[in-house]
Amino acid sequence: MSTTIGTGTPSRNRRSFDARAAVATERTGGRTVLGTLRSDPPLTLRQTGPGTVHLVSTAAGPLGGDRLELRVDVAPGTSLEIASVASTLVLPGPGESVSIVEAWVGAGATLRYVPEPTVLAAGCAHRMIVRLTLEEGASVHWREEIVFGRFGERPGTCHSRFDATVDGVPLLRQEFVVGDPAVDGSPAVYGDARCVGSVLIVDARTAGPVADGGAPGEKPSLAEPVLAEGCAVLPLAGPGTLVSALAPDAAALRERLTWGEKRLRPA
Repeated sequence: MSTTIGTGTPSRNRRSFDARAAVATERTGGRTVLGTLRSDPPLTLRQTGPGTVHLVSTAAGPLGGDRLELRVDVAPGTSLEIASVASTLVLPGPGESVSIVEAWVGAGATLRYVPEPTVLAAGCAHRMIVRLTLEEGASVHWREEIVFGRFGERPGTCHSRFDATVDGVPLLRQEFVVGDPAVDGSPAVYGDARCVGSVLIVDARTAGPVADGGAPGEKPSLAEPVLAEGCAVLPLAGPGTLVSALAPDAAALRERLTWGEKRLRPA
């Protein structure tokens, strides 16, 4: 395994970082090994299991002006889980902060990306970008949770963009903004919610959302949406399902997302 630690290049004339970290798997002897594990503080990666990596923040932030990029490559036939040891607190600073995750999942490979929530501190200006590419037969479980500020404060602004492609065909294009008071409080957008989150699941073992009373193992001819208070399980026009939720706090958000995940039935 190639393990390196960079220096996190500060941008000129400002206290900010331009950091690039990477993790890549290989298949050796019929098992998954990490061929690359490259940290660039404040993005620090630690292997915590045979196919598990945790993100450890080694500096505050991201702060305004930071640009943090993570590259993930999951080789065909391998599996990888990426988590984090704590929530990410986005702080204000000189300019907009940007976090980018580029992930490629090979044929027959599995990626589970389940970091702790991102918290938008008052005054921050943040952009989140995810570009996910799946080859045919790949599986993914991708969770994203955003908390609107610390306790008792209004959130900063956040522009989130998520693009997922399967075998060269677009599966999901999702974009939303947090931090506009005129929009956030609208009953048609977030209402009185303080958190928003989603889970994208692409898994050949999943037949689709469970219909109440459906027989175990039965594959419905048409997957139907499942709706509940603060949560929706929506089949996509492709091999995937999106669970979306709003909640008053992070614990309730996780509970609702987990409920939505359980609506999926193994084939």
